[in-house]
Amino acid sequence: MKRHVLFIQGGGDNGYDADAAMVDSLRQALGDAYEVTYPRLHADENTLDFGWPRQIGEKLDDINGDVILVAHSVGASLLLKYLSEVKAPKKIRAVFLLATPYWAGDEDWKKGLKLDEDFAGKLPGQVPIFLYHCLDDTDVSVDDLSTYARKMPHAAIHRLVQGGHQFNNDLRFLAKDIQKI
Repeated sequence: MKRHVLFIQGGGDNGYDADAAMVDSLRQALGDAYEVTYPRLHADENTLDFGWPRQIGEKLDDINGDVILVAHSVGASLLLKYLSEVKAPKKIRAVFLLATPYWAGDEDWKKGLKLDEDFAGKLPGQVPIFLYHCLDDTDVSVDDLSTYARKMPHAAIHRLVQGGHQFNNDLRFLAKDIQKI
Protein backbone atom coordinates (compact mmCIF):
# COMPACT_ATOMS: atom_id res chain seq x y z
CA MET A 1 0.00 0.00 0.00
CA LYS A 2 1.31 3.45 -0.93
CA ARG A 3 2.07 6.01 1.73
CA HIS A 4 0.22 9.30 1.33
CA VAL A 5 1.93 12.69 1.15
CA LEU A 6 -0.16 15.86 0.97
CA PHE A 7 1.82 18.84 -0.37
CA ILE A 8 0.42 22.33 0.34
CA GLN A 9 1.53 25.01 -2.10
CA GLY A 10 3.06 28.38 -1.36
CA GLY A 11 1.20 31.64 -1.81
CA GLY A 12 1.18 34.32 -4.43
CA ASP A 13 -0.64 34.66 -7.71
CA ASN A 14 1.24 31.74 -9.22
CA GLY A 15 2.26 29.83 -6.07
CA TYR A 16 0.82 26.57 -7.32
CA ASP A 17 2.70 26.73 -10.62
CA ALA A 18 5.90 27.96 -8.95
CA ASP A 19 5.92 24.99 -6.56
CA ALA A 20 5.05 22.36 -9.18
CA ALA A 21 8.71 21.69 -9.99
CA MET A 22 9.45 21.06 -6.30
CA VAL A 23 6.53 18.64 -6.11
CA ASP A 24 7.72 16.82 -9.26
CA SER A 25 11.18 16.53 -7.73
CA LEU A 26 9.71 15.08 -4.54
CA ARG A 27 7.55 12.60 -6.46
CA GLN A 28 10.54 11.36 -8.44
CA ALA A 29 12.75 11.04 -5.37
CA LEU A 30 10.11 9.21 -3.33
CA GLY A 31 9.24 6.77 -6.09
CA ASP A 32 6.28 4.45 -6.46
CA ALA A 33 5.93 3.65 -2.75
CA TYR A 34 4.40 7.10 -2.17
CA GLU A 35 1.40 8.91 -3.54
CA VAL A 36 1.96 12.67 -3.51
CA THR A 37 -1.24 14.70 -3.68
CA TYR A 38 -0.85 18.32 -4.77
CA PRO A 39 -4.15 20.18 -4.74
CA ARG A 40 -4.53 23.71 -6.05
CA LEU A 41 -5.73 25.96 -3.22
CA HIS A 42 -7.77 29.01 -4.12
CA ALA A 43 -7.78 32.33 -2.28
CA ASP A 44 -11.10 33.21 -0.68
CA GLU A 45 -10.95 36.99 -0.51
CA ASN A 46 -13.78 37.01 2.05
CA THR A 47 -11.61 35.47 4.79
CA LEU A 48 -8.46 36.82 6.40
CA ASP A 49 -6.72 33.44 6.07
CA PHE A 50 -7.67 33.08 2.37
CA GLY A 51 -9.80 30.06 3.29
CA TRP A 52 -6.72 27.87 3.14
CA PRO A 53 -7.04 26.23 6.59
CA ARG A 54 -10.57 25.10 5.63
CA GLN A 55 -9.34 23.82 2.27
CA ILE A 56 -6.45 21.98 3.92
CA GLY A 57 -8.96 20.23 6.18
CA GLU A 58 -11.07 19.25 3.17
CA LYS A 59 -8.03 17.84 1.36
CA LEU A 60 -7.09 15.83 4.46
CA ASP A 61 -10.61 14.42 4.58
CA ASP A 62 -10.17 13.15 1.01
CA ILE A 63 -7.16 10.98 1.94
CA ASN A 64 -7.69 7.48 3.32
CA GLY A 65 -5.28 6.34 6.02
CA ASP A 66 -2.21 7.97 7.48
CA VAL A 67 -0.70 11.04 5.88
CA ILE A 68 2.61 12.86 5.76
CA LEU A 69 2.18 16.62 5.40
CA VAL A 70 4.55 18.83 3.42
CA ALA A 71 3.97 22.55 2.93
CA HIS A 72 5.86 25.48 1.45
CA SER A 73 6.02 29.14 2.47
CA VAL A 74 2.58 30.69 3.11
CA GLY A 75 1.10 27.21 2.79
CA ALA A 76 3.40 26.04 5.59
CA SER A 77 2.35 28.84 7.92
CA LEU A 78 -1.34 28.21 7.19
CA LEU A 79 -0.85 24.47 7.72
CA LEU A 80 0.52 25.29 11.18
CA LYS A 81 -2.51 27.52 11.74
CA TYR A 82 -4.85 24.69 10.77
CA LEU A 83 -3.03 22.09 12.90
CA SER A 84 -3.01 24.37 15.96
CA GLU A 85 -6.67 25.40 15.68
CA VAL A 86 -8.48 22.25 14.47
CA LYS A 87 -8.27 18.66 15.58
CA ALA A 88 -6.87 16.95 12.50
CA PRO A 89 -9.14 14.15 11.23
CA LYS A 90 -6.33 11.79 10.14
CA LYS A 91 -3.36 10.20 11.74
CA ILE A 92 -0.54 12.51 10.77
CA ARG A 93 2.77 10.65 10.59
CA ALA A 94 4.96 13.77 10.25
CA VAL A 95 4.93 17.42 9.19
CA PHE A 96 7.62 18.90 6.93
CA LEU A 97 7.63 22.70 6.55
CA LEU A 98 9.68 24.55 3.94
CA ALA A 99 10.59 28.27 4.14
CA THR A 100 7.84 29.03 6.65
CA PRO A 101 7.12 32.71 7.34
CA TYR A 102 6.33 33.74 10.90
CA TRP A 103 3.75 36.50 10.76
CA ALA A 104 4.18 39.30 13.29
CA GLY A 105 3.03 42.89 13.49
CA ASP A 106 -0.31 44.65 13.69
CA GLU A 107 -1.09 45.17 10.01
CA ASP A 108 -4.69 44.25 9.20
CA TRP A 109 -3.69 41.97 6.32
CA LYS A 110 -1.64 39.78 8.70
CA LYS A 111 -4.44 39.15 11.20
CA GLY A 112 -5.72 36.00 9.50
CA LEU A 113 -2.22 34.62 9.01
CA LYS A 114 -0.86 35.02 12.53
CA LEU A 115 -0.62 32.08 14.89
CA ASP A 116 -1.84 32.18 18.46
CA GLU A 117 0.98 32.91 20.90
CA ASP A 118 0.63 29.40 22.35
CA PHE A 119 0.16 27.64 18.99
CA ALA A 120 2.99 25.15 19.58
CA GLY A 121 1.20 23.61 22.56
CA LYS A 122 -1.89 23.05 20.43
CA LEU A 123 -0.20 21.08 17.66
CA PRO A 124 -0.94 17.34 17.42
CA GLY A 125 1.08 15.54 20.08
CA GLN A 126 3.68 12.93 19.21
CA VAL A 127 3.84 14.12 15.58
CA PRO A 128 7.39 14.89 14.45
CA ILE A 129 7.79 18.31 12.87
CA PHE A 130 10.67 19.29 10.60
CA LEU A 131 11.46 22.81 9.41
CA TYR A 132 13.80 23.62 6.52
CA HIS A 133 15.06 27.00 5.39
CA CYS A 134 17.78 28.03 2.95
CA LEU A 135 20.17 30.69 4.21
CA ASP A 136 20.02 32.40 0.81
CA ASP A 137 16.20 32.70 0.76
CA THR A 138 15.40 36.29 -0.24
CA ASP A 139 11.60 35.90 0.11
CA VAL A 140 11.28 34.70 3.72
CA SER A 141 13.84 35.72 6.30
CA VAL A 142 15.85 32.95 7.92
CA ASP A 143 15.12 34.83 11.18
CA ASP A 144 11.62 33.34 10.94
CA LEU A 145 13.17 29.88 11.24
CA SER A 146 14.91 31.01 14.44
CA THR A 147 11.57 32.19 15.80
CA TYR A 148 10.02 28.79 15.12
CA ALA A 149 13.03 27.09 16.71
CA ARG A 150 12.41 29.07 19.92
CA LYS A 151 8.66 28.49 19.94
CA MET A 152 8.84 24.83 18.90
CA PRO A 153 11.88 23.36 20.66
CA HIS A 154 10.63 19.85 19.84
CA ALA A 155 10.90 20.49 16.08
CA ALA A 156 13.88 19.43 14.01
CA ILE A 157 15.44 22.52 12.45
CA HIS A 158 17.42 22.33 9.21
CA ARG A 159 19.34 25.27 7.76
CA LEU A 160 20.47 24.67 4.19
CA VAL A 161 23.27 26.81 2.81
CA GLN A 162 21.85 27.22 -0.70
CA GLY A 163 18.61 26.73 -2.56
CA GLY A 164 16.78 30.02 -2.25
CA HIS A 165 13.08 30.16 -1.56
CA GLN A 166 12.32 27.33 -3.98
CA PHE A 167 15.11 25.00 -2.73
CA ASN A 168 16.48 24.96 -6.30
CA ASN A 169 13.36 22.89 -7.13
CA ASP A 170 15.22 19.86 -5.77
CA LEU A 171 13.63 18.09 -2.81
CA ARG A 172 15.77 14.94 -2.82
CA PHE A 173 17.00 15.90 0.67
CA LEU A 174 13.40 16.01 1.86
CA ALA A 175 12.55 12.67 0.28
CA LYS A 176 15.38 11.06 2.25
CA ASP A 177 13.96 12.45 5.50
CA ILE A 178 10.42 11.39 4.59
CA GLN A 179 11.59 7.86 3.84
CA LYS A 180 12.98 7.62 7.39
CA ILE A 181 9.47 8.07 8.86
